[in-house]
Amino acid sequence: MPILNKDMTLCISLAARPSNIGTRFHNFLYDELGLNFVYKAFTTDDLDAAIAGVRGLGIRGCSVSMPFKEAVIPLVDIVEPSAAAIESVNTIVNDNGVLTASNTDYEAVAELLAEHRLDPAASVLVRGSGGMAKAVVAAFRGAGFDDVTIVARNADAGDAIAATYDYRSVTADPAPGHSVLVNVTPLGMRGADAETLSFTPAHIEAATTVFDVVAFPSETPLIRAARAADRAVITGAEVIALQAARQFARYTGVTPTPEQVARASEFSRAEA
Repeated sequence: MPILNKDMTLCISLAARPSNIGTRFHNFLYDELGLNFVYKAFTTDDLDAAIAGVRGLGIRGCSVSMPFKEAVIPLVDIVEPSAAAIESVNTIVNDNGVLTASNTDYEAVAELLAEHRLDPAASVLVRGSGGMAKAVVAAFRGAGFDDVTIVARNADAGDAIAATYDYRSVTADPAPGHSVLVNVTPLGMRGADAETLSFTPAHIEAATTVFDVVAFPSETPLIRAARAADRAVITGAEVIALQAARQFARYTGVTPTPEQVARASEFSRAEA
């Protein structure tokens, strides 16, 4: 990376539990492509002040993670369709003080559903009802899936997502039998829930594909159990690499090649 200088462009992330994944991914590509950018992760207890800082300090890009994806919407100027449709933001671009919000999570999930050739006739069980869950459920609807059930501890949130996309919502696990399982909660993420299996072994055994959006670690208890049962998997590492690449292009105007994205993703995950 170039030595810090007054002309360097700053991009940041805002999350309740920041990791180094995005920081390493973006900075790796800045270095490889010779861009005078730097990326830094932050957390905050004052979202209004943080977004005012993005605007006032000319911070070029801001990645938004839990729990700020919905709360940030009133603080930006333009909400692109990818974010407006699901009322959830994960990317903000600052053009001379005008903040434009989008959702590259949705774009990444939609791409992965196509890449992994999931059958739209399959039955899907999604655990979670937050901002990322909205992106995932919207992507399934956009891909033509009709049989989706959402499991949410927060009944109101689950019902709201289900009603938006004409799906079902429950507060307790239905019987095993869904073809596709999707975890969109922190279960399995490093921290207090690191060893928690987000679906039962019986649910995993009955499935054909298991999808966990938890990015760190990519080998969550759910993914490990699915691999052991010889089920197809989609990992959070795939999601975060694709969505970060789309963010990178928005921030810099440069679209990295698939090979560059793969190298950046590998580098971003190399840190224990």
